[in-house]
Parts: sequence; structure tokens; C-alpha cells
Amino acid sequence: MHLKLMGRASVAVLLLSLLAISHFSVAEDPYRFFNWNVTYGDIFPLGVRQRGILINGQFPGPDIHSVTNDNLIINVFNSLDEPFLLSWNGIQQRRNSFEDGVFGTTCPIPPGKNFTYILQVKDQIGSFYYFPSLAFHKAAGGFGGIRILSRPRIPVPFPDPAGDYTVLIGDWFKSNHTTLKAHLDNGKKLPFPDGILINGRGPNGVTFNVEQGKTYRLRISNVGLQHSLNFRIQNHKMKLVEVEGTHTVQTTYSSLDVHVGQSYSVLVTADQPAQDYYIVASSRFSSKVLTTTAVLRYSNSAGPVSGPPPGGPTIQIDWSLNQARSIRTNLTASGPRPNPQGSYHYGLINTSRTIVLASSAGQVNGKQRYALNSVSYVAPDTPLKLADYFKISGVFRPGSISDRPTGGGIYLDTSVLQTDFRAFVEIVFQNNENIVQSYHLDGYSFFVVGMDGGQWTPASRNQYNLHDAVSRCTTQVYPMSWTAIYVALDNVGMWNLRSEFWARQYLGQQLYVRVYTSSTSIRDEFPVPKNAILCGRASGRHTRPL
Repeated sequence: MHLKLMGRASVAVLLLSLLAISHFSVAEDPYRFFNWNVTYGDIFPLGVRQRGILINGQFPGPDIHSVTNDNLIINVFNSLDEPFLLSWNGIQQRRNSFEDGVFGTTCPIPPGKNFTYILQVKDQIGSFYYFPSLAFHKAAGGFGGIRILSRPRIPVPFPDPAGDYTVLIGDWFKSNHTTLKAHLDNGKKLPFPDGILINGRGPNGVTFNVEQGKTYRLRISNVGLQHSLNFRIQNHKMKLVEVEGTHTVQTTYSSLDVHVGQSYSVLVTADQPAQDYYIVASSRFSSKVLTTTAVLRYSNSAGPVSGPPPGGPTIQIDWSLNQARSIRTNLTASGPRPNPQGSYHYGLINTSRTIVLASSAGQVNGKQRYALNSVSYVAPDTPLKLADYFKISGVFRPGSISDRPTGGGIYLDTSVLQTDFRAFVEIVFQNNENIVQSYHLDGYSFFVVGMDGGQWTPASRNQYNLHDAVSRCTTQVYPMSWTAIYVALDNVGMWNLRSEFWARQYLGQQLYVRVYTSSTSIRDEFPVPKNAILCGRASGRHTRPL
């Protein structure tokens, strides 16, 4: 039938039918569905009763198992008495920062309500984790592991392990999260943590079972609040194979520094006499060394762990820096696609902009604050991404933080770094403080091209690794040192760049990177989700028709 002979309604129906046919004629990526109920519950990780945050009654929360390009439909019901959000550390949310789950992008889930996250792990593999992003909820639990396996026909640069374990390590306070939050709200610094947890348990509270002669994968994430941790296994070596979505050169280590917010995959072979062995996590660069243990148990074990746990490095910075420089990308291995990871020659691309971010600590109005380039971030009443999408003025100013340290005193503002879609930029983290820092960028992986002591200068580029630097989403910066990264801004949206030292990000050591294009094509960015919660000055707006 000719279109001119059809009514408008018939044309619309025909067009919709054609769209449906074209959509479903292409094999769609698989869907995985999760229903999560977030509640408070009593936990006793260090022998003292605390009010923890549980997911489906679990602490830590359930693992997410997925495969490259899977669609994850995660319905989160908030049974707490306060607003709640989950964020997905390392999941890039391609073209869709609305789903990132931080307050700059996503309205909180009100008490007694639910929200369904619709995520796609597009072109990603590797080991990550999720966590609660609001208030100081992260100090109460609500975190869990995320693993993204390669698609069946994509080669992986090591044989399938006999087992695959999530290992969540982190420092821990006996105080409830509300007490810690009040401490910070009152302008004070956090006290020293009370201990370290492995998978939510205290000393020897977790056992990992292995069989003699077999090899296992351990996905280690530091989900703690501030301390770098050293991870080791008594009498066993660890072969590093993956870091935050990048297959690495397979270097063997006797212990591994895991800075806060970071994730590593190692292979461990059960090649020792059959008995129980200590797994140890201990704090690094701290005045007092905190240590905890778990157990590696052989199936034919002749006896329990014995003797003291093996010691590890404590305050040695050069040791850690040299280890960090040894972590490099496996250029010949496939990543999420069949082509080798080394086929992207980042070292041959000219950077279009250099951004130097220097941290600082100080008092504002008599209260402790932290800042980047003198700006201490304060959250507005409306998520930045929603304000941007709905063109609501007065919520933020693009370019409200400078590209370089100003040297001035700390002041409060909603810091948004304005950047251009498809720019290739250099970001330098300058640490003039006497602590190890750790930074995470949502929405991206970046190349860690250099790190060294002292002040960064343009001459520092002479020592950059422009060949096989590791690509990851969280990097450390050593005391009185700098770390430089290259990042291709190919993901439109509003992306949180933050300190993973959780009190610091809570008190202002974060900003948002607005990756902007004037294009409104869904090839560049998805529209606001139909089910998005609208809050603040976005309340009463309409998302979009079905």
C-alpha cells in the first residue's frame, strides 16, 4: 500500500512495526535480573554489635556475575529510614551517567521506595565492586563484588581457574556510620580505624578452600575507607593477571599493595604441602599497623594455621612505587574484544589539555574540609546531570574549578570541570601532603603514564610510559609526589572524580567532569531514563514518553 493512501495513524503504526522488526532482528545482549532489598541488620565483624547495611540479608552484599555487554536490571528496594543510592565502581555506564548512582547524577531512592538500575557492562571485562554512595553508608556495608567475564569466543590469556573468589578487604570502624558522619559534620577528622575485614569478617573469620595442585583466581578489592592495604598469602606466590578491566603482564608477587578503591585479580596455585595457610591483609603507611587474617585451606589439609602470620611491608614507599611501576598492560592479550589491548596506541596521541589537580586540607568556618585546587565541593539541591539535562540554571557553573592549583585558601563551591567530548587530556594529581592518596574517575579507564616524587613539571613527561601503561579507573598518589594519567574523553556525561579516602570525599575532595557535546544524538548520549527519580529543582519535570 502506498503511504499517501494511508492515514497518519496507520503510518505511525507501520513505522513502529518497522522499528520493532529492525530492533529485534539484531541479536540482543543478554539480560540479568536482580532484586535487592536493602535493610539494616546487626553485624559483629570485630566482635561488637553494629548496625550494618545488608542486601538481601547479606553482609557483604551478593556478588554480581556477568559477561561482557550484559544488561543488568537491578531493582533496589530501600528499606532503610533514610535515602540511599548504590554506585558501581569501575562500571563505565557508557553514554548513561544518569545510572551512575552518585548524587551528582542520580536522585536518591527515598525510604520505602524502589528504583531499578538499568546498566550495561558494555565492552568491559574484569573485577570491580559496588558500594553505597550517600552519607557515610559505606562505613556500614552495602558493598559487594562485580565480575565481568569475557564472552565465550574471546581468548583469555590464562587457563580457566579451578575456582574464582571475591576477596573484599578494607579497614573498619566499630562505630556506627551515623556516629562517624556526625563526627565529620561537626568538623572533626576521623579517628584511626579499629581493624581490617576480609569479606566482612574479622581475624580467621573466612576460609577459602582449595585442592592440591589446582590454580585459583582471587579478585581482591579494597572497599575500605582510607588505608592502603598489603595482601599476601603464607608460602604462596600470586601471579597478577588483571587490574580493573585490563589484562596485565603476568608478573609474580609475594605481596601486593592494594590502595583504597582499587581492584586486582591474581592467580594462586595450591602447590605447597597440604595444610592451612594464613591469608593476610595489613595496613600500609600508617603509624600503627593493623593486621587481619583469613585461611587458605587445602582439601586434604594436615593441620590448622600455625605460627605468626607472615610479615609484610609497612611504611616503605619506594617498594610500593616500584611495584606500581611494574604493573603494565599485556599488549598481546585480548580485552573485551578480540583485538589485542596494545592495538590502541595511546602514546602516539597528542594531548589537547593538561589539568593539574592539587589536594589540600584545612579549615573553613572552623570546620575540617578538603579540596582540589582550593575548591571544596558542596553538593547542590539537584543532581548536576539532571540540571544539565533539563537546562535548570543556578545549580552549577561549568568551569567552576581551575585547570591548575591557585595556591589560595580553601573555599566552598560546586566544582564542575568543563571538558569536550573526544578530547584526549592529561591529568596530573599533585600530592603535597604526607599521606598516600587514591583517586577514582567514574565513567572511564585511564592510562597511568607516570608517578614520581616531588613536584610535577612538563619535564616530568620525559619519564612517562607511553608504551604499556596499565589502563584502570583508580590510581594512588604517593606522599609529596605526583601521578599522571591520560584519558580519552569518549563518554559523554557528568562524571565524578573523587578521593577514595572516604572522609576526604565527604568533606569536599571531589569534583565532577562534565564531558560535553552539543549533539543530542543517542549515539553520543542516552536521554534521561524513563524511570528516573526526579528531585530538587528537577521535581515535576517529565522524563520522556514511553
